[in-house]
Amino acid sequence: MPDPRPRDVLGRPLPRDADPSIIVAGVPDRPEISDEEAWAEGTGYLDRGMPFHAHEVFEMRWRGAPEPDRLAWQALAQWGAALTHFARGNPEGAARVADRASANLQAASHVPDCIDTGRVRDSCARLRG
Repeated sequence: MPDPRPRDVLGRPLPRDADPSIIVAGVPDRPEISDEEAWAEGTGYLDRGMPFHAHEVFEMRWRGAPEPDRLAWQALAQWGAALTHFARGNPEGAARVADRASANLQAASHVPDCIDTGRVRDSCARLRG
């Protein structure tokens, strides 16, 4: 498999010969990431203005989460995607994905205790506004 293309801080693919100063390392694939680790790492990326990376972490947890928690992690992955759309200048796409994230978070049968649902809901509301 070829090396993945380099990406910028918002996860946009760059040419292979891109200026190294704008290349940002990707999220390492870890199939055994815990809820607490995923929430802390994902929100850490968000706090540093890297929503694409947060999306990747939340998606990784979604893939490995037990069934009762999967919809909550899917909602978080969508939240990260919505924030990425917004950061890339696509507020309409951000609003659509934020709407799905909110609906999935509301429909989740179980949300792990480490997730700050108020933060997610407030952020999604701002993206939809």
